[in-house]
Parts: sequence; C-alpha cells; structure tokens
Amino acid sequence: MDPFADTLRRLREAFSAGRTRPAEFRAAQLRGLGRFLQEHKQLLQEALAQDLHKQEHSQPAPASGPLHMLCPLPGRFCLQSAFESEVSEISISQSEINLALRNLRAWMKDEKVPKNLATQLDSAFIRKEPFGLVLVIAPWNYPVNLTLVPLVGALAAGNCVVLKPSELSRSTEKVLAEVLPRYLDQSCFAVVLGGPQETGQLLEHKFDYIFFTGSPRVGRIVMSAAAKHLTPVTLELGGKNPCYVDDDCDPQTVANRLAWFRYFNTGQTCVAPDYVLCSPDTQERLLPALQNAITRFYGEDPRSSPNLGRIISDKHFQRLRGLLGCGRVAIGGQSDESERYIAPTVLVDVEETEPVMQEEIFGPILPIVNVRSLDEAIDFINRREKPLALYAFSNNKQPQDPS
Repeated sequence: MDPFADTLRRLREAFSAGRTRPAEFRAAQLRGLGRFLQEHKQLLQEALAQDLHKQEHSQPAPASGPLHMLCPLPGRFCLQSAFESEVSEISISQSEINLALRNLRAWMKDEKVPKNLATQLDSAFIRKEPFGLVLVIAPWNYPVNLTLVPLVGALAAGNCVVLKPSELSRSTEKVLAEVLPRYLDQSCFAVVLGGPQETGQLLEHKFDYIFFTGSPRVGRIVMSAAAKHLTPVTLELGGKNPCYVDDDCDPQTVANRLAWFRYFNTGQTCVAPDYVLCSPDTQERLLPALQNAITRFYGEDPRSSPNLGRIISDKHFQRLRGLLGCGRVAIGGQSDESERYIAPTVLVDVEETEPVMQEEIFGPILPIVNVRSLDEAIDFINRREKPLALYAFSNNKQPQDPS
C-alpha cells in the first residue's frame, strides 16, 4: 500500500482549487511560519541541542571565543550556548520570512519584457505562476534553517508543499512534524517522515518541483528520480572548498577566521573551508596560530567546551575517525565514540590521493596541503570538482583577483 498517495492527492486537489494562489493566503502562511519560530524558539533550541549539541542553557557571554566574534553584547550576560542556534538557524529563517513578506506582491506582479519584430502587436510580459506540488527534502546539519528557507520560497510562490525533514536530526524532525503543521493550512501542507527507503518511495511520485539539500551521492538519486517525470529540481550539494593562504598575510588573522568557520557546527557546514593550500613556510607560521585560535575559542579541553558540538550519528563519526589516519595529526586528533566527539584537528603532510582529500570532510578536521606557488594552487583546485566556495587570504591583490 502506498503510504503517501492520499496525502499527495489531497494537496493536489487543494492546488487545483486555487487555494494557494491569492497573495493574502500566501502571506498568512508566511506569518504562521514566523509565529512557529517565535513561539517555539526554546523548543527548537532544545531539539538542536539534542541533535547537534547546540546547547540551550544560559551562561555569561565569553570574553573571547568563536561566539565572541558575533555576540552583540560581548562581556554581557546572554544565551551564549544558544547563540549558534539563533544565528545559524532561527534568525536566518525569520529573515527569509520577513524578506518574502516585504516583497511578496512585487514578486507576484507581471514582468514587462521588451518586444521584438514578432511581438510588436502583442502585450509581452512574464506571468509568475506557481509550479504546483513541491517537495522539500531537508538535511540534518542545519535542520531548521535548511528546512524552512526553501519552504518559505515554495509558500511565497503559491505552491502546496510536502516537507521531508532529515531522519538523522530526530529531535528537530519531531518538532517539525508535530508542531509546525498547526501553523500552516494542512490542506496545502504536509510533513512526511522516514529514512532512505521511504524517501525512495516518495520520489516515485510525480512532483512539480523538488528542492534537495544534501550530499552529491543522494543528489544523483534525487535527480535521477526527478528525470523520470521531467521534474525541475534545485540541488544544493556539498563540495571540497579550498582555502589558499598566501605567504603575504598575518597568520593569526587567518587562523582565527579559519578556526571559527571550520569548526563552527563541528565542521558540518557545506560552505566551510575543507582544506588549506599554502607553502611549507606559511604552514610553519600558521600551525601555532591555529593552535592559539583553537585554545582561545574552545579552551584547553575542547571536549568540555559549550561552544563545540558533536557529530550527528555513529556512521558519520566512524567515517570521520577513519580520516584521522591521513597525513599526520599536528593539532587535536582526539575522539570519543561514546559522545561522538572529535577534537578540532589539523592534519599536515597530507597527500592528494589520501581519503581525506577525496570527499567533503563535513567534520572538525582541516588538512593542509603544501604548494610552492599561487599558480600551483590554482592548478590543484582546477583539477578537482568545482566547490561551493573558495577562500583566499593575502595582503597582496594578485591572489584576490577573480580574473
């Protein structure tokens, strides 16, 4: 028996009836989503603490550390350990809602286009039409942000939506499944649960648009399923994001920024720097600066720091622990299976052919690969798959020149 057939039929009937098309309806759905965020902020923070160790209790704001860089009131009392959840999950989602509400009617207006010889006697314009039934498949690493941001776009465009949260972030999945539907019109919105098998069954159905955020491996499965129905897709996938560090730079400034973003959310961020390219001399200056930054951000014992999260699952923990054998551990390297803890780690003497350089790391491990020049770094990057992001640190304008 198909577990999704009745739900999908109900949503298609609502869309066919035109329920989602009026601007007033779309705005009401967006405002409901905003109320969900505001009224259940603590519940979401508790869920994120359980899933990713983004802890929710209050304590004094740090005088230093990764959150100190963003905290609006450094040195004052604030929700320091909830700050990561607020900045990277809830605030981003609320900002997306606010943006959509401000621009909704402008986005819905017909767009005039220039006429050509064939259309001189016509009225030429682009009319913005909703696709219909949209599927949002969300990841586990930012399970609020990367679930709700595509949902905002789908609702603002007047679609009916099926939301599939990640089964790995179980606590957040439960909140999204049990609480979120109360704030949206359930004739036009549904949450479905399950793992890879259920997702595969879901993808056998025809959707009118699919949003997927996750790994390239699963992205291929999603795109293959969508191709059977010629369904348009948005794939937001991972990648190995290089970071070039020039000889002409301040090593401590580089280290502070690298350590903050590499170890934020325990490295489980798709646009985090994935590896460093630099000369041996720069590596020698960078290593003590990275150790200093890690100690400043997470203390002498990062395991006890409230600022450092945990790996999402045993499977991902074992994969990451296997990567610690690549190259040589210069900083960190400690792990604890019982907590799914991996220390902020830096690897050196890493070869291009080692496993740590073959796939996105998605954890608190930073390999350093030596190159002799900027040209060699560019050649190294160009030989690989295109990343989501690239970072360059230099006081010289040449490495920063996009041409």
